[in-house]
Amino acid sequence: MELNEIGERIRTLREQRGFSQDNLASALGITQPSYARLEKDDMRLNIPRLIQIAKFLKVSVTDLVNEQPNRIINNTQNTYGYVEVMNADKEHIESLKEEIEILKNIISSLMKK
Repeated sequence: MELNEIGERIRTLREQRGFSQDNLASALGITQPSYARLEKDDMRLNIPRLIQIAKFLKVSVTDLVNEQPNRIINNTQNTYGYVEVMNADKEHIESLKEEIEILKNIISSLMKK
């Protein structure tokens, strides 16, 4: 994965949904300049921050970090619902299951703190 692909995906989704950097920064409890750095340098992103961003943008964390998201976004009528699962082969599904388990464990450990 190239440097800043995640930040670029986040920027694209944010713009598609009509949100400004200020909107997302406010939702995350950070300043706009700090948020702008997240989009430009995705090495600053951590799992809890990705979870917050995914919730705000109404996508999965997997859709933010996966090189080929497993869903496409339908924006023909300005709706952002998931249209269909694309290219879902057995290996890809297994990989997603593993990612889900990892995220569940991270969320569980965060909830205990």
